[in-house]
Amino acid sequence: MEFIGAQPSVDLTYSDVFLVPRHSELGSRLAVDLAPRDGTPATVPLVASNMNSVTGPRLAAVLARRGGLAVLPQDLSLEGTERAIRWVKEQPAEVDTPIALGEAQTAADALGLIPRAEGQSVVVVIGDPAETPISAERVRGILSSERLAGVPADARLGDLIQGSPALLDASLVADPRETFDAVDAALSGSADGAVGVVDGGALLGTLSLRSALRRSIYRPALDGDGRLAVAAAVGINGDVAGKARSLAAAGADALVVDTAHGHQAGMLRALRAVAELDLGLPIVAGNIVTADGVHDLVEEGASILKVGVGPGAMCTTRMMTAVGRPQFSAVLETAQAARELGAHVWADGGVRYPRDVALALAAGAASVMIGSWFAGTAESPGELLSDAEGRQYKESWGMASTKAVQGRFGGLEAFERARKELFAEGISSSKIYLDPQRPSVEDLVDMITSGVRSSLTYAGAATLQEFHVRAHVGLQSAAGYEEGKALPVSW
Repeated sequence: MEFIGAQPSVDLTYSDVFLVPRHSELGSRLAVDLAPRDGTPATVPLVASNMNSVTGPRLAAVLARRGGLAVLPQDLSLEGTERAIRWVKEQPAEVDTPIALGEAQTAADALGLIPRAEGQSVVVVIGDPAETPISAERVRGILSSERLAGVPADARLGDLIQGSPALLDASLVADPRETFDAVDAALSGSADGAVGVVDGGALLGTLSLRSALRRSIYRPALDGDGRLAVAAAVGINGDVAGKARSLAAAGADALVVDTAHGHQAGMLRALRAVAELDLGLPIVAGNIVTADGVHDLVEEGASILKVGVGPGAMCTTRMMTAVGRPQFSAVLETAQAARELGAHVWADGGVRYPRDVALALAAGAASVMIGSWFAGTAESPGELLSDAEGRQYKESWGMASTKAVQGRFGGLEAFERARKELFAEGISSSKIYLDPQRPSVEDLVDMITSGVRSSLTYAGAATLQEFHVRAHVGLQSAAGYEEGKALPVSW
């Protein structure tokens, strides 16, 4: 990456800079390879943050199916994290995980799980929906969210089924183009929103037209056994080595040794303990913002550095402590130091538009971590709630907030827990509204990767590694940044 003018004399964040187009030989955005090549199975450079309100097993499976990697948070119990990893590994890689509900459940139950959007649906089954595998004979029908939104909230799902469900044999969904045509034909004249895919007489998953189309664009992030990939975080306190060993045994594809201030003795001790296990997995450590931090953490065994202090939407660290660093400069310095040591960087926080993701990658990040942006999706943990106007939202909170501290240290006696709550930072509760046009994490992945693919073609780069070399970056004023925004439709 090169600046087009003089080297900046101050630290910069994403809104301070822009990319300059260069001569390009690339004829299509689809000719771009977005694989981060950081030692993880990811095929797109997106990582879901290890925040309680962002990453759970459902989001992890969906993101891995589209090439990204999600990090299960360290606040889950060890047993809960192991269970989540195993669940992700059991999910199909080529079709969508079915959201199964029983006949007696209601439209309100279904809309607590899926957004009111095209292509979203639930599978209504005979008997207990948790009893797996679900035989094809037990599939009563498939109901789209549009249909569910148009009936009373207490309507029983079994009473809404009309006719037989559209089912496809798994042998018919090998080629992406043929799959799209098969789904299109099966849904012709149907309001189901998706077809069921059956393998060996059991329901494997579902496919909508949009998910069938995505199969032609994304390569799933898979482990060596062809299962969906997932990472897991550990803190720096307690039996870190024991937890890391257990998570690796459960199937984690990367381990994230994580604390707010990563350049400290406690982190180095924990990192050393995990590295000495020689588990054969990428070890991610952070958070840091300096080259010195990179050198110290890599020396203790980290292969990926988590970079960012204070840029997150739910974080108040900088306003409370004055500690942190503008994110573009933090990524630029740490990525250069990591490259010299054969390590990689994940840019953690501060992205609000696809342009910010592209700039982080231009600065040298292998992947970009997404937090609050993914919190407001159908797949993030927690129930979909609705406000008085019917708009759907999820609850979100910062990982250093009072709410997070209460959850993390709930087992302490009241005095010690209260002492820790005194030093909480971050927002404890915030409504993150679903974007009606992009309510799913997949919709956001489409938008983000579309922008990043275009950024690479403007730079004439076919890979992320070429992009970092060819990216030309300029500085801009606040007015320059505002000029790049679209005008309101009512203008």
